[in-house]
Amino acid sequence: MPFDHNDHYHGTLLRRVPSGCARALDVGCGTGRFARRLAARGIEVDAVDPAAEVIEAARAAGGGPRFQQADITDMELPEGHYDFVSCLASIHHVPFGTVARLRDALAPGGVLAILGCYPERTAVDYAWSLVAVPANAVARAAVALREAGARGGAVRDGGVRDGGAWGGAVRAPVRSPEMSLAEIRREAGVLLPGARISRLLFWRYLLVYRRPGDAVPPAG
Repeated sequence: MPFDHNDHYHGTLLRRVPSGCARALDVGCGTGRFARRLAARGIEVDAVDPAAEVIEAARAAGGGPRFQQADITDMELPEGHYDFVSCLASIHHVPFGTVARLRDALAPGGVLAILGCYPERTAVDYAWSLVAVPANAVARAAVALREAGARGGAVRDGGVRDGGAWGGAVRAPVRSPEMSLAEIRREAGVLLPGARISRLLFWRYLLVYRRPGDAVPPAG
């Protein structure tokens, strides 16, 4: 089925891109679908992922971002540089404390937006799952019907799609999340004061943090 939980929330993250955004960093970019959507807005995008095969596929698909194979935990990040930093289902692949490096890479007024995953631990978690399971089945069926005609025709994004919906497509590495939503809220309260965290359907949460200060208008 071609339904992808992360793709489903692209619009949600794009609405958090600050006005006048000139530079963005996409962490754990996979094959680059979200990075390309940022670049399509005229934003200068750096997109990084540690997996060589997905970066190779992302570069083959093109679309404007600068794709780099790198581990965000040890790569050098320019301080105060990015207007927008995004992480789509990637922050649980690294220590959560990595968000402090992403925070420091934000320009004044810049936004960090994390679409994260969490394990089911509490009664509330399981209650949300009870709602998500049938909704997921309906969404998969609806998207499959809408996109069935595209199979066998022109291949989207140069034949690359995150989640492997198209035959032979490269898939980004998968890892199960370990931090509960309560633990994420507690850690974010220390490292990202003022961040807002909301639970989403399809086993995801959204964390949005804005670095204090006024955004610097672009030169010229």
